[in-house]
Amino acid sequence: MTTDEKHFFREATLRICESLEIEKALHQCLLYIREFIPAEQMNFHVYHRDQGVVETVARATSKSGEAMSVRSPLAEEGRRQVVKQRSIRVRIIDRLGDDPVTGPVAEKLNASDLSGVVMDLVLEKTMLGVLSVFCTPGKKFDPGHIRLLYLLNKPFAIALTNSLRYRELMKLRDLLADDNRYLQDELQRLTGEEVIGSDFGLKEVMEMVRRVAPLDSPVLLLGETGTGKEVIANAIHKSSLRKDGPLIKVNCGAIPETLMDSELFGYEKGAFTGALSRKRGRIERAHRGTLFLDEIGELPAEAQVRLLRVLQEKEIDRVGGTAPVKVDIRVIAATHRDLEGMADQKKFRADLYFRLGVFPILIPPLRERKTDIPALVQHFILKKSREMKRATVPSPAPNALDRLMAYHWPGNIRELENTVERSLILNPGDVLLFKEVSARVKSAFTMRNVHNHMKTEESMELDAVMSGHIRRVLDMCGGRVEGERGAARVLNIHPSTLRKRMKKLGIPFGRKTGKRISSTIIS
Repeated sequence: MTTDEKHFFREATLRICESLEIEKALHQCLLYIREFIPAEQMNFHVYHRDQGVVETVARATSKSGEAMSVRSPLAEEGRRQVVKQRSIRVRIIDRLGDDPVTGPVAEKLNASDLSGVVMDLVLEKTMLGVLSVFCTPGKKFDPGHIRLLYLLNKPFAIALTNSLRYRELMKLRDLLADDNRYLQDELQRLTGEEVIGSDFGLKEVMEMVRRVAPLDSPVLLLGETGTGKEVIANAIHKSSLRKDGPLIKVNCGAIPETLMDSELFGYEKGAFTGALSRKRGRIERAHRGTLFLDEIGELPAEAQVRLLRVLQEKEIDRVGGTAPVKVDIRVIAATHRDLEGMADQKKFRADLYFRLGVFPILIPPLRERKTDIPALVQHFILKKSREMKRATVPSPAPNALDRLMAYHWPGNIRELENTVERSLILNPGDVLLFKEVSARVKSAFTMRNVHNHMKTEESMELDAVMSGHIRRVLDMCGGRVEGERGAARVLNIHPSTLRKRMKKLGIPFGRKTGKRISSTIIS
């Protein structure tokens, strides 16, 4: 090594290693080596073999350095050329756009017509990446230039390795901070949620939870609104092998259809106006944890297709992304709707329903588990008293629980919780009477009686009108049910349908009637 080469190596290496931000180091190095090499631009690239993609991670010109992530997919010939590169190689390429490896990259960097040098960066026999140097227009690289670049192979390789590790560390730090913020919000929402009634009304449900929790099988929670499906989902997650991972909730009915893709799958920087940085979607946040899809029956058809692919392939595509992202998730879905019926009516994808419904759990409504009401009331009194910062925790009056047990609770546990909160607001003392529930019980009883009476009366009136009309038509048709001049033809219904209707209404037909049927008008 000549004295000049030693000096060049030392000065260039100092600039290469002066910053962990590779774009700054690359810029400083370029400014120095331009005194010896006709270099217009320098770039660092990493090859993702599993995807067949070259990613440009940094570039530098005489003006500045820039960190980036420009992905260039290679054709089959380009992939074969990359695989063949087993040792350090420095190549001069007269026109970058003509080479099967550099062509797609140069096109993305607007350098197809330039010449350049490409040097593989190898450390301990491991291919780490590639340095490309674009030549100043009107000039050419010679063997002396190649030798100087070759001297810097290891410093460049070490700098690229350290920079990528540093970048990954910063990314993980940002992801951790992002997760912490998100999970703190979730923790605030889930804190204090426990399964009330696990030994009584929910005993069978909790037995099913214990069976399925240790597995990764999808679970479908079925039940009316307000029955506590989210609490059961939380119990499954806490009892699973993924309990140390995140539990990410998605309310499929609360996300606008236009935002569904970006919320579920995330997006890349620049994917659309306002996408100033990469954002992970809910599914990616649930990596190595549990994804809870609440109100799955409200998921739009297009999102159902993409969710099915996630369940099948275990990967997602961010909006604006060029490569899939692997995810490891366990899915729990919940709905108050009849998914099976929706699938039969083509309103929900049948293949997605079968994927989600591996292990269905039906959560009973509160009216079918009234033995849990005393414990639930006590739980909500304590919870709401703490939230209201009450000095003392009140108790229900001796006969108050009877009122609560007599009510049918159409809003289920959510309605009971709201009732307790309302009673705490209205009663500042130490005893809760729940008088407003008594009024609701009486009102519900009265409305049911009125509804049943009206239903019977309407049914009788409708049957009477229908019977009179059929009798008149039969009389007009001489008692004939079918045929060209039959009553079925006049009424425009199938003869067998008419006979069934007549039988139900008690209208005789056939041999029972003789030749004519006298019409009977029921007033």
